[in-house]
Amino acid sequence: MKRYRFFVAVCLLISSFSLFLVGCSRSTSDSGTTAGTESAAGKSDLAIVDSMDLQYATQFSVDYYEDGYVHIHIEDGRDYVLIPSGAKANNLGLEDATILYVDDVQKSIYLAASSAMDLFLQLDQLDVIKTCSTTADDYSMEEVKQAINDGDITYVGKYSAPDYETLLASNTGLAIESTMIYHSPKIQEELENIGIPVLIERSSYEETPLGRLEWIKLYGVLLGCEEEADQFFDEQAAKVEELTASLDSKTQEESQSESVEGTGDTAPTVAFFYISSNGYVNVRKPGDYLSKMMEIAGGTYAFSDLNIEEDNALSTLNINWEDFYKEAKDADILIYNGTIDGGVNSIEELEEKNALFADFKAVQEGNVYCTNLNMFQESSKIADIILDFHSIICGDTTDLQYLKALE
Repeated sequence: MKRYRFFVAVCLLISSFSLFLVGCSRSTSDSGTTAGTESAAGKSDLAIVDSMDLQYATQFSVDYYEDGYVHIHIEDGRDYVLIPSGAKANNLGLEDATILYVDDVQKSIYLAASSAMDLFLQLDQLDVIKTCSTTADDYSMEEVKQAINDGDITYVGKYSAPDYETLLASNTGLAIESTMIYHSPKIQEELENIGIPVLIERSSYEETPLGRLEWIKLYGVLLGCEEEADQFFDEQAAKVEELTASLDSKTQEESQSESVEGTGDTAPTVAFFYISSNGYVNVRKPGDYLSKMMEIAGGTYAFSDLNIEEDNALSTLNINWEDFYKEAKDADILIYNGTIDGGVNSIEELEEKNALFADFKAVQEGNVYCTNLNMFQESSKIADIILDFHSIICGDTTDLQYLKALE
């Protein structure tokens, strides 16, 4: 054990020395500040000339300053200043801001937030990702699998234990972490200590699905392709807004019919869940972006009235079987989240997890589905996922992309 600790200490010492060497070759400004968590001192004499117009996202904001400087604020309280190519470091008067050099960022990014990979793919910026924390086998996107297998993207280990030497050797200009890094704060600290700035991707904290998708605009800023990001978002948002308008019109017609005939149908209830290894049932919280996707699609989330005693930022919640049975037994549709444990391939497999599933209305009527792996990884396809939800709510199981019907 003593020898192991000594070895680790030596490795960290080597990392620090490597940073010194790498720092000589990394982008520097005339002020001598290198990319990382350092900030150029002093107040900025530059003025804000514009701000990003965000329609749905609330977890970040972007302000544009004179001379091409950009201030990015993330709702975890962190500020970043993006320094344009060839410009001097300037913290824009934000004393604790992290300085990012656009040349460094656009040459090498370490992506530990796997859900963001698809957004880079849609922007045709996959070549900017030099390292990642997810293996090729764990990705459903063929282009990403190929890039990792070909060595264009290097797997550097799990997010909780990355290979720092490889990250340094890759001249990493920015590490993009998922909120899982909150469980391993020492990793973030170590990345910043060796000169790699860290930005935590908080799209999962967005209250609406389109807010989650709108994070593509932030990557557009970092990658210098804002126009492409805006166009992609607008196209996807239009799909959702068109469906919403159609369902609103249908609801209005049914409401008028109900007032005349005295009858009316309620929206089908949908339960989204998986069975955890310890026997609890994991469900999405009411108001979570995924539950809102089901509502946008014309359904009612089965756990919308669930009483949540502990309020935290997590989008999921473990409940006991008794509560799950009570809330989901009469749900019209069951969707098993197969992205966590591989899912189930049949209703029989679902009943093997608990024989009481045989009592469920959706099981008896054959309205049971499982997610495909690509559902969460293809984060750019939120509109298409909503359309899949809409299809099963309407009883149409043909041409599903992100769900599979169980028999």
